Amino acid sequence: QVQVVESGGGLVQAGGSLTLSCTTSGWNFGDLYMAWFRQSPSKERERISCISRSGLTSYPDSVEGRFTVSRDYANNTLYLQMNSLKSEDTSVYYCATRTTCSGPYQHWGQGTQVTVSS
Repeated sequence: QVQVVESGGGLVQAGGSLTLSCTTSGWNFGDLYMAWFRQSPSKERERISCISRSGLTSYPDSVEGRFTVSRDYANNTLYLQMNSLKSEDTSVYYCATRTTCSGPYQHWGQGTQVTVSS
């Protein structure tokens, strides 16, 4: 069973930056496919980044150029660097993992709140 724990959320002004972290245990970190999602009240959950086992990344248009996902294999940690934050980025952010390259993400963290004030 993979344990997933996010941290780093908080309150930031519009235009500012914030970095989220996600640590995992219970599975070889290098064998995990990982992603960041976010969900706000009355909105559907949105996948905002994903990263393969080898480090290939992808982003939706809503965050492309502003958010960067990276992984530290030595410390079993996934990061999400968020720059030029906007009020619409306010959400609960979740880290998720899966052990296959396709299909549903199997393991989720508890979420961390990010609030961007305008």
